[in-house]
Amino acid sequence: MKKAKENPVTPASGPLKIKIDGKEREFDIENPELPDWVEGNKLTAGGYPYDKKMKSDEYDETLEKLQIELVKAQAWLQASGKRVMALFEGRDAAGKGGTIFVLRQYLNPRTARNVALTKPTPTEVGQWYYQRYVDHFPTSGEFVTFDRSWYNRAGVEPVMGFCTPEQHEKFLDETPHFERMIVNDDIYFFKFWLNIGQETQLERFHDRRYSPLKSWKFSPIDVAGITKWDDYTKARDTMFEHTHKAFAPWIIVRANDKRRSRLAVMRRILLSLPYEGRDLDIVGKEDNKIIGEGPSFLGKEG
Repeated sequence: MKKAKENPVTPASGPLKIKIDGKEREFDIENPELPDWVEGNKLTAGGYPYDKKMKSDEYDETLEKLQIELVKAQAWLQASGKRVMALFEGRDAAGKGGTIFVLRQYLNPRTARNVALTKPTPTEVGQWYYQRYVDHFPTSGEFVTFDRSWYNRAGVEPVMGFCTPEQHEKFLDETPHFERMIVNDDIYFFKFWLNIGQETQLERFHDRRYSPLKSWKFSPIDVAGITKWDDYTKARDTMFEHTHKAFAPWIIVRANDKRRSRLAVMRRILLSLPYEGRDLDIVGKEDNKIIGEGPSFLGKEG
């Protein structure tokens, strides 16, 4: 049996050769000047349907209204004992952390937890794969978000060689059964995939590299993954093929514009929870240009 890699990732140094839309490009993360071909396509990359970001005043006003609805929803959870669990997945720099932040910003942290697990310990490596995640599942009245989840085994691990092909295949086979148990236990279960274009990701990596406030987000795996865009796309599509189910669908959010994607996530959750006092006029309708379900929503796009 082929063993998973144990050595830390050591990214190549110097300019990287990458292919975007069939054209070879050169990208150097150590160059503080962002290339024009990245700057000019960072929003519209991958066929994103808008060529301008949502205006900040419109975003701020809508965000506050939806956050008020989320506070109502949390009060309903506490009164009813219902449970919510939302997974946030996507490529590196897709905006998972920022989306979770605004989602939880005004919720009572005692019953709204975020889970962002680090590398498994030797003890956890020896356990049932899902065990360390189950330990963080919501109890009565809780809203739990996962910043990455058991789906590490469908993306980062197989692409970077951190699991064996057999482990990957077993995960794809077993996960739908695992998630059916979650849904059957009456947990409101959401799986969000934040999808971004290739130039969008490069611009965000570059921003992290040179921002004194965000540099902690930048890691060797980010650099190593720049040249593995197609590998991650293949892994994502395989994941969708095996784990997108009617009882636990993948909710795809086109996330090149963080403002629109954050609001789309919040709306989907609010429209799915029958909480007391829900104001559907405030929640509003979904933007079907950027949110949908399953692989068919993405078509051939990145």
